[in-house]
Amino acid sequence: MLEHLFGSRTRVKLLNLFLRHPDEPIFVREVTRRIGTQINAVRRELANLVRFGILVEEVAVVQSNEHGSGDGSVHGKGTKKKYYKANKKFPLLTEITTLIVKAQILLEHRLDHEITRIGDVSYLAFLGPFVGAPKAPVDLFIVGQVGKADLEKLLENTEQEFGFEVNFSVMTPEEY
Repeated sequence: MLEHLFGSRTRVKLLNLFLRHPDEPIFVREVTRRIGTQINAVRRELANLVRFGILVEEVAVVQSNEHGSGDGSVHGKGTKKKYYKANKKFPLLTEITTLIVKAQILLEHRLDHEITRIGDVSYLAFLGPFVGAPKAPVDLFIVGQVGKADLEKLLENTEQEFGFEVNFSVMTPEEY
């Protein structure tokens, strides 16, 4: 679904990677490895996202050792490598991050339906990183009767897949 909105599957994968790890600088080869896409498509979409302003491109000088002319001496040589990371100054960064996370959780993985299948849920609210507030004390609030072990197993899989811990709170309708 998102590839239709954002223009390409590779662009969605890139947004997902960089918006989940906004502080992490990532080199092109590492990007291709993580998202499982060919390097030409990755380079094209990285250029688009840099031009749009959602990513920034930076150059790092990586030191490598090279042996000299046979005298046993080692000379340091710097190689320039480009890496990319999320542009924290992009005005819509929070909104796009929230949209990507919500779309994956609700549309692709149907977490809301999975939760309602493991219990009798009267009310379900996604909070915290699901709505762009990563420091919220509770990420998932449920009113109803839900098996705690089943919920924990479901959320453990979600945490592994999405890379963040999900804190939840469950109340019975009477407690609520």
